[in-house]
Amino acid sequence: MKSKPYLHRAKYYETDQMAIVHHSNYIRWFEDARIEWMEQAGIPYDAVEKRGIIIPVIGVTAEYRSMTHFREQVAVSARLEQYNSVRFTISYEVRNAETGELRCTGTTSHCFLDRDYKPIILRKVAPDYDTVFKGALRAENE
Repeated sequence: MKSKPYLHRAKYYETDQMAIVHHSNYIRWFEDARIEWMEQAGIPYDAVEKRGIIIPVIGVTAEYRSMTHFREQVAVSARLEQYNSVRFTISYEVRNAETGELRCTGTTSHCFLDRDYKPIILRKVAPDYDTVFKGALRAENE
């Protein structure tokens, strides 16, 4: 699955006193891109939650390559890296939408839980979503 990047224009409140985007905002942009990736894959996050499945972040990495400035538009690409019905990892690239200059790379790792915060196996609880994740992983590796 080739998803379209999530586009975001840097807001003033996201900048720090140096007039660049504060590092914590990239993590928020990762989340926005992940939600968009899931939507494009046919797994809308709100539908997942209605089925009693929650998807917490269990790990995050970010490597800052160059600065993003106020009003700059960035394209955040999300790519499924790993999936095993219990956990998954998505990688991200944040680039200037006009020039393509790399701003940040990173990953988020997730697991699947029920509403009681107990781990679940997606292929047993939601086989349709499991099929989508597996198909997306195959497509990413082709």
